Amino acid sequence: MRILVTGGAGFIGSHVVDALIEQGHEVAVVDDLSTGKREHLNPRARFYHLDIRDAKGLEEVFAAERPEIVNHQAARANVRESLEKPVLYAEVNVIGSLNLLELSRKYGVEKFIYASTGGAVYGEPEYLPADEAHPINPLDPYGASKHFVEHYLYLYGVNYGLRYTILRYPNVYGPRQDPYGEAGVVAIFTGQMLRGEQAVINGSGEQERDFVYVGDVVEANLLALDKGDGGIYNLGWGFGTSINEIFARLKEITGYEKEAVHGPPKKGEVFKICLDATKARRELGWVPRIGLDEGLRITVEYFKRCG
Repeated sequence: MRILVTGGAGFIGSHVVDALIEQGHEVAVVDDLSTGKREHLNPRARFYHLDIRDAKGLEEVFAAERPEIVNHQAARANVRESLEKPVLYAEVNVIGSLNLLELSRKYGVEKFIYASTGGAVYGEPEYLPADEAHPINPLDPYGASKHFVEHYLYLYGVNYGLRYTILRYPNVYGPRQDPYGEAGVVAIFTGQMLRGEQAVINGSGEQERDFVYVGDVVEANLLALDKGDGGIYNLGWGFGTSINEIFARLKEITGYEKEAVHGPPKKGEVFKICLDATKARRELGWVPRIGLDEGLRITVEYFKRCG
């Protein structure tokens, strides 16, 4: 199939592109390289250096590629940054996504797969693990922007017949995550430990997240090619792991000799979240396979090789 992947030079998107090409699909990538990297691009994918806010440029891509499926990974995805730049998050995550939806309608795209967030749309959870019926109450512009597009997908489905699947991601980690960024504690700790720098835990470290290896998230995207029409699906193990535990496991794997320093907690972040993926297991056949210890070891080995 002809598939357009936005954010295909990014952490998760580049892995999605690799898997699609391995399956024999014809893939085009749109990425503005604001956080994605050229070295992550699959050479067998056609690349368009483009911001999804550029509606005219996007239309040229749709006219040239005539995608049958759009896999939309591109987003600004930093909770802390979204609190500082809420308008930017509306422009990129909302307006950019609407540009893609409207072009999908105009050019007869068969299906739209959307990467949303289970870590941010629910807010501070009323119960755990949170399932898809949990009330939506994002605490930051990032989570709000992602949910806004979820509802627009529903409207495009009802009014224009666009098939779609929404995947609510947990805390995804693995190779190619940015060790110098503000998001992605596994990559940040790994980078700091391998460089011998002081690792800093924000707050008490008792915050819990549902950590899922990137390869398992890619598998959900592949399953969504022909399953899950009109559905919203949490991805996750259904249990949380504390930041202190992540630090301890990475310290053991890397041989890091320093103790963590605790800084102030970060505004806008939920304290504990984990996701009930029963629906994804039942309807998509998705089951995470890479456990935390194995995933952390793979990730550390990657950063040892690639820096």
